Formats: sequence, structure tokens, C-alpha cells
Amino acid sequence: MREKMSGRILLVDDEREIADLIETFLQNEQFQCFKYHTFQEAFLAASRECFDLAIIDIMLPDGDGFVLCREIRKKHTYPIILLTSKTEGADRVTGLSLGADDYVTKPFLPIELVARVKAHLRRVHDYDGKENGSNEIVTIAGLLLNKTSHECKLDGERIRLTPTEFSILWLLCKNRGKVYSADELFQIIWGEKYFKNSRNTVMVQIRHIREKLNDISEKPKFIKTIWGVGYIVE
Repeated sequence: MREKMSGRILLVDDEREIADLIETFLQNEQFQCFKYHTFQEAFLAASRECFDLAIIDIMLPDGDGFVLCREIRKKHTYPIILLTSKTEGADRVTGLSLGADDYVTKPFLPIELVARVKAHLRRVHDYDGKENGSNEIVTIAGLLLNKTSHECKLDGERIRLTPTEFSILWLLCKNRGKVYSADELFQIIWGEKYFKNSRNTVMVQIRHIREKLNDISEKPKFIKTIWGVGYIVE
């Protein structure tokens, strides 16, 4: 039986035919799609409404999708997928640096985009307590992770992590002492085959986590880099 999910999706793309096509595929999967074609419309919607995930085209007629991504990240942690017709790795890194979780290059298959939407929402759902009845908690040197509530605290202070950031930190902390290569992290967290730009994707997410934990010294307390091998929480 085909998987069915629900959720409120913010869709921003000035190419109306593409937006309409994405909307149709999302609605066929029972998602509520809130479609906008300009930066200003989407910015106001993101400021006033609650969403479960956002799909944002980088090139908008009256603004920049990167800016919209950054503004959303100031208040919300729901997954963000960026759309672009550009293929430069720098754009991918820029988007991820601003808090995006994923990046899809045009042209793409709508069914592939929907699959990514489901994967990100499934990751959120896995940590909202609806499917996991156990209260899984990991504590390391003042850091507390609660898998059920998707809560991260450092010395009693709550740290806001995106679902992707939480997934990476949980995996490393839960398997304390095990080194994960960028390849392994990408395939486990994103559920996709590793490709040449994946290392940058993982590096950016690791950097975000370190910044939020205020752990960006040459000798980090939590996520350590084993050069030429990967990442570990000891």
C-alpha cells in the first residue's frame, strides 16, 4: 500500500506551471499546499502561519529565496527544501549555511520532490513522540538529547535544532565512540547515495551544530573530527 502522509506545505515558486505541478503532486499525497509566487507573499505567510515544511525557489521576482530561508530559520525549525536551476556547489552550500535541509536542482521529477518531502516529515515525525513510546534520552557532559520530544539542552538551556541537525547529533551521541564518515552520515540521515557535493552538505550541518552548542574551538567538546576518517562523539 502506498504511504500517505499529511502536513501543511509552504510552496514558493514564481514559475506558475512548475508550482501548479508540484501542488498537484502534493495534494495527491494528501498534503495541504499553500502556494505563493513572490517573496513578499511568502514572507507574510511564513510570518503569520504555521507550516510543517517549506519548498522555496531561490530565484524570486521580488526577492531572494536565501533571504526567505534565513528569515524562517529565525523562528522555525521545520524542514526547508530549496529549488534552483543553478548547479553550482556554492549555491548549495549557501542555502545549507542559512539553514536549509535539502536542495533540489531543476529540472526534477515531481515524484522525487514528494519523496524528499516525505523523508523530511518522517524524520520530524520520528521524534515527535507519536510513534516512539519510549523516552529515549542521552546525556553527555551537560548535553541532553531526548529523542521522543526532539529536545536538546546544554547545561539546562534549550538549544533549537532543525530535524536534520538533531538527527546527526542524536546518531553520533547515541553511538558514542563510533566514527562516522561523511559518506555514512549522508546516507543514513538523508537516505540517499553519496555524491561529490555531499561532503560539503555534511560539513555545513556539523558546523551549525557546533555553533549552536558554542563548541567551535580547535578542540571541540562534543563532535570531534578525525581527519581523513569522519566525525565522532567521544
